[in-house]
Amino acid sequence: MPLTLITVVSESLLKDELLKLMREEGATGFTITQADGEGSSATRVTEWEGPNVRIETILSAETADRIITQLSETYFDNYGVIAWLTDVSVLRGMKFET
Repeated sequence: MPLTLITVVSESLLKDELLKLMREEGATGFTITQADGEGSSATRVTEWEGPNVRIETILSAETADRIITQLSETYFDNYGVIAWLTDVSVLRGMKFET
């Protein structure tokens, strides 16, 4: 079964909202790490918020597409959020079936 890794890097203040959205769409587990870096503007507007978060979850391609669509419509225009999809082969892939 083809699976998709969705990676989202965001302002830390959105972490709980993003996890809620992903859970509502069917994600059952996450890896969350602090992230620091520099984007095209070379500055971070919310420097006082602390490091960004990087949220990764493995899902079906259909679920990942739904999440990306919602992220795009809700967050991309007004927040520091970037996301990408990667096709993955997972050992024990049946763990990710819902």
